[in-house]
Amino acid sequence: MWPRVDGMRGLELGTPGELRASLNALVLDGRKTATTGLLAEYVEETEGMEFPGERLALLGDDGRRVATIEITGVETVPFRDVTWEHAAAEGEGDRSLEEWREGHRRFWEDIGTPVDEGTPLVCLRFRVVERP
Repeated sequence: MWPRVDGMRGLELGTPGELRASLNALVLDGRKTATTGLLAEYVEETEGMEFPGERLALLGDDGRRVATIEITGVETVPFRDVTWEHAAAEGEGDRSLEEWREGHRRFWEDIGTPVDEGTPLVCLRFRVVERP
């Protein structure tokens, strides 16, 4: 089960430390308006998928809310079908869809979950609606 903060599900981007701090900063700066997760994580954590209009607590390493985001779009697609529009909205500086794919493959492999072209992903779009 994912953490709950202030009555909302928590969203923890990346892994704790420098990566999470960097991703959260991109969200707060308005450059990151999308993220991608593995559908298998929802099954493993027995969590339902987000839905448009749902508000989530964006969390820092300490488990405290750094912002409230509102989901504006949810799509489940195989890894091979992630669009450049979605990848670019992640705001992480990728210059091409192939660069995005390489970076995400490497990230998931590093945390022990290799992906292939057919791996189901959850693509989220969001906007910041509140900063504590």
